[in-house]
Amino acid sequence: MKIFAAFFTAFLLSTSGAFAKAIILDYAVEGVPHEGFLAIPDKPKENMPAVLIIHDWMGPSDYYQKKAQEMAALGYVAIAADIYGKGIRPKSPKEAGEQAGKYKNQVKLFRTKIIAALDLLKKQKGVDSKKIIVFGYCFGGTGALELARTGADLAGVVSFHGGLKTVTRSENMQIRTPILILHGAIDPNVPPQEVTDFLTDLDKSKQDYQFISYSGAVHAFTNPAAGNDPSKGAAYDAKADARSWVHFLAFLREKAPAN
Repeated sequence: MKIFAAFFTAFLLSTSGAFAKAIILDYAVEGVPHEGFLAIPDKPKENMPAVLIIHDWMGPSDYYQKKAQEMAALGYVAIAADIYGKGIRPKSPKEAGEQAGKYKNQVKLFRTKIIAALDLLKKQKGVDSKKIIVFGYCFGGTGALELARTGADLAGVVSFHGGLKTVTRSENMQIRTPILILHGAIDPNVPPQEVTDFLTDLDKSKQDYQFISYSGAVHAFTNPAAGNDPSKGAAYDAKADARSWVHFLAFLREKAPAN
């Protein structure tokens, strides 16, 4: 697998001092072009913690660029990954479903794309490879857990309302990184048995994990674009969104503190 940064365009951002710059990264995964986004703290130094962000089924968007900038403001080198490939940006739920389904049905390819972005992050100047957190939303949360199943050596992995099921349950026993799962208690896309099976496997392997379930929350509870009707199975929940971010930041401080 050949992974390289082909070129990048840097531009200075706001003068708030929150972060120094953001960089659009063009890189290739096995010869296929991809476009990621890098945000750097305003005072770069050696041995900085870092985060890799994996997008939801709608693909890379401004939301994930802003999320990377937010993480840089907290002192983390951040890359928002591109799983689909440069120029592949779903314009409808139907297109998103087709793209996400491709990777859920080809787990090896899914993992390859994430590992490519992770390797790119590790190559950034000043990044401490022992202080990397990988997190994602929905499709991206599923991806973060698939990366963990490869036995990746990370500071931690976080899933925001991601799926927990995988092709081969025995691979759950290969997880070696601490895990934080932020879950909608009544998410119809992740049935109770899926939760039970995953946690049973983690318990058997004596894995370091936290599973936090938010009452009344369904799928996509952090996404305002999901609407406000839980009966549809996906809806924004402001309380769950706020609580999950607090829990996420606590996990960061424990596993890969910026100071």
